[in-house]
Amino acid sequence: MASSVWKGYISFGLISVPIRLYVAARAEHISFNQIHASCGTRIKQQLWCPTDERVVERDEIAKGYPSPNGGYITVTGEELKNLEAQSSQTMSIVQFVKLDEVDPLYYESSYYTVAEEPGRRAYALLMQGMAHLKLGAIANITLHQREQVVMIRPYSHGLVLHTLYYPSEVRELEEYGSQQELALQPQEVALAEQFMQQLASPFHPEEFKNTYQERVEQLIASKTAGEPEPEVEVPKKPAAQVVSLMDALRKSIQDRESKAGVQPIRAEAPVEETVQAEPAAKPAAKSRRRKAS
Repeated sequence: MASSVWKGYISFGLISVPIRLYVAARAEHISFNQIHASCGTRIKQQLWCPTDERVVERDEIAKGYPSPNGGYITVTGEELKNLEAQSSQTMSIVQFVKLDEVDPLYYESSYYTVAEEPGRRAYALLMQGMAHLKLGAIANITLHQREQVVMIRPYSHGLVLHTLYYPSEVRELEEYGSQQELALQPQEVALAEQFMQQLASPFHPEEFKNTYQERVEQLIASKTAGEPEPEVEVPKKPAAQVVSLMDALRKSIQDRESKAGVQPIRAEAPVEETVQAEPAAKPAAKSRRRKAS
């Protein structure tokens, strides 16, 4: 049975719903250990104090925050525990919002909420009311020793919870959205929309596979069996070419219709404007830094 990451109450008005939180999604990847290449022994990482010039044990480690005057200010776990808000045990709903009002850019992690037996009726009442009105609930919770704002929303006969980034954590990028708006021709927009409609279909997440992980698993399996490295066809990145935007759209639609057995569309008058088939790479994004708890 899965272990819960939080146990407490959802509170709205005078109603409290006892629930547990369970991780809803977790990134999946193949993990490798660091080994000594010459002998194959797994490497051990040690904590080293350069002042005392010795290895430090885990029970000797303390939390320290850089001091403006140099050195570090020591903070204990008990001191941090005393600062935790009431939301460490109770998740109070502060407002309800239309689901499309919260931009997915603010979503961080996802959790399933499961009602405890005494709170199932109140849980169902909350879920059905939110689903009918297409609402999400904004609440506060202390999770992993960090006070967070969360969004609770109906999902598949239950309520899921998303932790949200604070506005200060969603960084701005000067280059993003700063390009001058281009005047597109109606024929370009029409062809682009036609191609988008050809590719439009219901979202079925089970259709998408982690093909890289599958290739890594095949490599490990072949090495374990002492077999040659498997030959895997990896799609190659096409070279960038200067092409007519209209011609590229027209060819994309015709290729799609040809595969589907549909009569190709009638050719349009050519357009002079040319564009790069592959846009220039954006500047590397700076990593977001989070304070350690």
